[in-house]
Amino acid sequence: MISEKEFEVLSAIEISKEKLSQREISRETGYSVGTVNSTLMTLSENKLIENSVITQKGLDELSPYRVKRIIFIAAGFGSRLVPITLNTPKPLIRIKGQRIIDTMIDAALEVGIEDIIIVRGYLSEQFDSLLYKYPMIKFVENPSYNEGNNISSAMCVRYMIDNTYICEADLLLKNKSLIKKYQYRSNYCGVKCDVTDDWCLSVSKNRITGVSVGGTNGYRMLGISYWNQKDGKHLSDCIEKAYQMPGGKERYWDSVPLTIFSDDFDLGLRECKFEDFDEIDTYNELVKLDPSYKVM
Repeated sequence: MISEKEFEVLSAIEISKEKLSQREISRETGYSVGTVNSTLMTLSENKLIENSVITQKGLDELSPYRVKRIIFIAAGFGSRLVPITLNTPKPLIRIKGQRIIDTMIDAALEVGIEDIIIVRGYLSEQFDSLLYKYPMIKFVENPSYNEGNNISSAMCVRYMIDNTYICEADLLLKNKSLIKKYQYRSNYCGVKCDVTDDWCLSVSKNRITGVSVGGTNGYRMLGISYWNQKDGKHLSDCIEKAYQMPGGKERYWDSVPLTIFSDDFDLGLRECKFEDFDEIDTYNELVKLDPSYKVM
């Protein structure tokens, strides 16, 4: 098993279409040039790279970390965007001609993730329009989408969470590199912020140590998480247990690994920036991004 540093350097080399310098690898991974240099020496000694190019042995080492699937939670109503969502599910709203969910699907396809699953509920038939552009999409129906919170959507796909991204379907992604071809460990994306009234992750040494609704000096949780094979299989059991608890149907699915069964998971933090995405929660935010929605 390769170390996390070896993984980061090796995957950067594999993903790049051109041979990278040590300084370029440093920028890609966030490691110092010295750390990159020593890691390259180890990878070369172990015959995972040769002349700064990944070998077949290197590809085999990366194989267990290849992302297999992406799941979108897209069954909800989007009440804060009424009246727009009265006729259109929030993920299908167009911003300057492009559907919100398309930005995420395109990012997944760009890195070779073709197992794409959308959990749908509200106005579910409208999602069929995606098939013209993305015929590989598979839909999972959530018949209970209006009876509780989004844990009901997680219940519908709980047996599919291995080497898998779970994503909110209403993120307008501007930085496609947030969806990566390889992932080393289970993690959540988060944005460093001084204060937030959203879900706030407490982090120590790139490990999530706690979560709260609202907080300071933490990371605002972004709706992109990744689950490796081991954690994904355990998460499926935890989701079912939480759902069966009193009041379980009213929970957000993220509370399962972050709160209810937090001791069962060692989750990393993948830092991103506010510039990487747009989150549209209100009509005013929608108009700001696309003035065509402004009522004259």
